[in-house]
Amino acid sequence: MRALILFVCLAVGCLAQEPRPCRSPALLTGQLSVSSPSKKLMAFAKYSYDALGERIRIREIGHYGKKTFHHDVLLLYRQRVMYKINYRNHTCCKKRLCVDFHPLAIPRNSTLLAQVVLGSSSGPGEGVLVNTWLGELHMKKEPANYMSTVTEFGCVPVSTVFHSNRTGWVVTSFFNNVIGLTDPQQLLIPAMCKHAQLEEEDGEEPESFFSLF
Repeated sequence: MRALILFVCLAVGCLAQEPRPCRSPALLTGQLSVSSPSKKLMAFAKYSYDALGERIRIREIGHYGKKTFHHDVLLLYRQRVMYKINYRNHTCCKKRLCVDFHPLAIPRNSTLLAQVVLGSSSGPGEGVLVNTWLGELHMKKEPANYMSTVTEFGCVPVSTVFHSNRTGWVVTSFFNNVIGLTDPQQLLIPAMCKHAQLEEEDGEEPESFFSLF
């Protein structure tokens, strides 16, 4: 009987350790890379992420085809506006933001692909336990597929592979992540942008997060 009780307890313990969909920390600072072979895109960025206030700041440099680009944008989802900031020219462009805020999270209907150790499991501090999830997103115009990897402890984003007919394959890798905002000022509207007028020409599509890449 004791052996049966021990077996049941062990089984319950194993089930409790099964990875579950999770939500990343509400405040994050770090760096990321974005690449899309089909669009010949490669970009590196510093980001500040605030899920509580639904704000994101992205400062990136990259190559698209044979051209180099720089972006510094502040996305304010609750106000549904985006600021494109250029400190070199002291200009600020205010655009309408057309997409809703989606927190960094693994959707509940995702399917666990695998749990693995990045690096080595031979000794303490030599590896990181991560979970990789698969799923489909129902976008407004078409469905999209994704494969997201996050840490088992903390649900910190590691990488995401995203595919739709419009974007092709887009790979995002996160690194140097810090929980919290190392510089909260990055998510405030710069002084030179406070009097910027909303720019929207007839027939122009509103800006979205994906139009940055």
